[in-house]
Amino acid sequence: MPGILRMAARTAVVAGTATAVSGRVQRRQARRWGGQDAQAAEPQPADEEPQPLPEQRSAPSTTDTLGQLKSLGELKAQGVLTEEEFAAEKAKILGG
Repeated sequence: MPGILRMAARTAVVAGTATAVSGRVQRRQARRWGGQDAQAAEPQPADEEPQPLPEQRSAPSTTDTLGQLKSLGELKAQGVLTEEEFAAEKAKILGG
């Protein structure tokens, strides 16, 4: 029975991490494509620089950060993430 519980917990961690990564990618793509659509509709004057988008997430707690890093490590160990993907996601989690 403990093996089943451990497997269910691992599956939940993997699914949660995959959902978080997928959501982050979707938000980034929506901002990118939304920004391009807006620029195409309203060209900005050459002397005016575009305003940067505000960061929409707050700083995660230490426990949350550690959980995300552990989940990311498990995905890498399972072969779901490449070394480059792992490094990129780790940098995002750590804020760098």
